[in-house]
Amino acid sequence: MKVKEIVAQSVLVPSRLPAAEYVVNPYTGCAFSCSYCYASSTGEIVNEPINNWGNYVYVITNAVELFTKELQMWPPRRRHCSIFLSSVTDAYQGVEKKYRLTRGILEVLAKETYPGPVSILTKSPLVLRDVDVLKRIPQAEVGVTVTTTDDAISKLMEVHAPSASIRIETLKKLHAQGIPTYAFVGPLLPHFRYQPEKLEELFRSLAQAGVKHLFVEHLNLSTYIKNRLVQFLKENSPGLEQVYLSSDTDYHRQVLEKLVLELIEKYSLSLILGRVLLHRRRD
Repeated sequence: MKVKEIVAQSVLVPSRLPAAEYVVNPYTGCAFSCSYCYASSTGEIVNEPINNWGNYVYVITNAVELFTKELQMWPPRRRHCSIFLSSVTDAYQGVEKKYRLTRGILEVLAKETYPGPVSILTKSPLVLRDVDVLKRIPQAEVGVTVTTTDDAISKLMEVHAPSASIRIETLKKLHAQGIPTYAFVGPLLPHFRYQPEKLEELFRSLAQAGVKHLFVEHLNLSTYIKNRLVQFLKENSPGLEQVYLSSDTDYHRQVLEKLVLELIEKYSLSLILGRVLLHRRRD
């Protein structure tokens, strides 16, 4: 794993996501090496090819200093904007244990008693380390990405990420600590169309972990992702290759969405934004 320290000009930047106004990414790259990750294209910022995703992390060593400076420059009217950590990396991947950039940014928000929504999305139980700081931020919430309850599938698709069972347990522990939580079921894995009982197991497990709200997102099959994902499946699970290749149709998505909406109702869950998300393809 290549870890390189760099400095940036800005870290608190406007967001293009539908549920966040500003984003903060203290790292570039991600060691979790998820085969479906749309953020693999961001390697171009640091001259890393898409097919090297998961093999590097660039640490923005001045992230806390920059964030502090940029937040202090905000006028009062902007201090109710939502801030999201992180959009193209995982703020709690392994290097966070050493560099503590995410914790440093949260400490700034806690010290400022930042009044706007602060949301974190991660696959890592390391977020539990910072419960003490999160409790001091008025509108902090933590989301955990959970795409399956099957640790074998998780290991296949999210190579170095914490297992699915660990993530569900993280949600339980956050809920027990009184931290507002949500789940991100993204991507919605295509094979659930043929194994609806597995999708139900996932939704049931999330509800049992105390989750009330969730995002659901279809698999992004932009060309740069599809090429990388297909090659990965050819090498690691040829049986799934065709299932994933054939999933890029409106009919496939409609079948999955129907299953999702039925489960949302069955387990008294709330679908954030009111729909299953679909990113515009980048080809």
